[in-house]
Amino acid sequence: MNIYTLLGDKTRQCLQALYQLQADDSLLQLQKTKKEFEGDLTLVVFPFIKAAKKSPEATAEEIGSWLLQHTPELSSYNVIKGFLNLSFSASYWLNTLQDIAGDTDFGLFEAGESAPLVMIEYSSPNTNKPLHLGHIRNNLLGFSLSRIVAANGCRVVKTNIVNDRGIHICKSMLAWQKWGKGETPESSGKKGDHLVGDYYVLFDKNYKQELAELQKQGLSLEEAENTSLLMQEAREMLRAWEAGDSEIRSLWETMNNWVYLGFDESYAKLGVDFDKIYYESQTYLSGKEKVLEGLDKGIFYRNEDGSVWADLSSEGLDRKLLLRADGTSVYMTQDIGTAALRFEEYPIDKMIYVVGNEQNYHFKVLSILLDKLGFAWGKDLVHFSYGMVELPEGKMKSREGTVVDADDLIEEMISTARETSEELGKLDSCSSEEAADIARIVGLGALKYFILKVDPRKNMTFNPKESIDFNGNTGPFIQYTYARIRSVLRKAEELGYRAQVQEQLADRLADKELSLIKNLYEFPVVVKEAGNSYSPAVIANYVYELAKEYNQFYHDYSVLYETNSDLRDFRILLSDQTAKVIRTALYLLGIEVPERM
Repeated sequence: MNIYTLLGDKTRQCLQALYQLQADDSLLQLQKTKKEFEGDLTLVVFPFIKAAKKSPEATAEEIGSWLLQHTPELSSYNVIKGFLNLSFSASYWLNTLQDIAGDTDFGLFEAGESAPLVMIEYSSPNTNKPLHLGHIRNNLLGFSLSRIVAANGCRVVKTNIVNDRGIHICKSMLAWQKWGKGETPESSGKKGDHLVGDYYVLFDKNYKQELAELQKQGLSLEEAENTSLLMQEAREMLRAWEAGDSEIRSLWETMNNWVYLGFDESYAKLGVDFDKIYYESQTYLSGKEKVLEGLDKGIFYRNEDGSVWADLSSEGLDRKLLLRADGTSVYMTQDIGTAALRFEEYPIDKMIYVVGNEQNYHFKVLSILLDKLGFAWGKDLVHFSYGMVELPEGKMKSREGTVVDADDLIEEMISTARETSEELGKLDSCSSEEAADIARIVGLGALKYFILKVDPRKNMTFNPKESIDFNGNTGPFIQYTYARIRSVLRKAEELGYRAQVQEQLADRLADKELSLIKNLYEFPVVVKEAGNSYSPAVIANYVYELAKEYNQFYHDYSVLYETNSDLRDFRILLSDQTAKVIRTALYLLGIEVPERM
């Protein structure tokens, strides 16, 4: 039984015994005691003063005295105005450590067969360019969220929707047709997504040159854009694609397959994956069907020009275009189609979309439309809205080729981790193969942690140099703490020491040791909080505080060289369980841990 449930039950008994008050959950306010006060849990007594007919301080004293007398797990209490701070005994915390040690999946809640099914969409790349830093944040948030939701007892389906059709795809295709000279990933030595992305940039470069020439001839920018032959060719290619032109479709499939192979390589490097991948080219027609069904049922209406719209004025929103006058679909239509296909394939209880905050309005509308179309989970869909990620130099632009490429960034992080680790002598005893693997683990850990420790709703600046630091709030600091503990445990095993607890130690434990046990105990609560708030940052900041606290303990107290064998064995167990929780917390963030550094 956790301390909140234990004290909740005892407090109800107390209130009944003292004041004949039957308190429901709304009256019981138990919270973790603030750091500046002594105690583990604080009970707010203001809701009980009317029944007690005493001042807040007197009521708290009376309740505290009763609880101390009737709750063996408590050791003391103190009163600060109307707040009752309660402390649990050292014996209780020793027993708690043993319970943690006996639970190999501590902090994780298993999903049964009837558990809610949650689908989480993340990544959503376009096939006209490689993944970049913005995609990295999206993928890391989505993948971590999938593990956190699963850790909270849900079944999870990780899904991706690939934007593989549209004018932006045709721009890359047209540029390759015009200037590619048959270049392929094999002939160029480039990853397929990089090659296609280069032609997307090349299109934009030539398009801008064409616009500049037209403007020199006296045309306005708008007139130049409407006159552009290059853009007309791209639009014509899109029309040919939608008409099923065999030559255009063949080129489209070839170039998209180049990109998919490139994406797969990037995903593997990043350590993320998916259970199901959808493609926009396969879902947009389904979206049109659903919109037309809605039109027949009177949910939507047709404009005079033939376009189809949704009137959302009753929801306090505007009108929303769903089909253009020529019958072609828009992004909203495609999202409806993808949702329809997903609902046919999976009995979804909750749908979470991991998409940047610039799409907040889009998902607000999508939720309403899906609900109107009869999707049970539509009304409660979650838009996991996150802020943009920038570099210290500022924003990135795909068309101009100024984005930070995901592959380049990953390689840079691994290389920097290798250099930093070598400078600090952390790879001195490693083989070349071990050193390469540690550099990969640390480099990716630095990248992932730096991004995930930030509240996902906030914009952030990613600084590669700051992220790889073996001190401070960084991934390498936490990974090094884990590796340090693993080294201690290996030596303990070599010396034949055991990780165990003796009850008589209760009176000998230092505050730092008790504090570390209490920190470990909080882990399941943190996992729940991260799941409820959809925030990997909750896990990240918890595991940093845990690593920091362990390092302070390790600095102040000997583990292997403690002369009292009972105390030594206890500290080995405490170290072992700290390592376990660090490993599990980092797992939820998608971060690996090195066994040695």
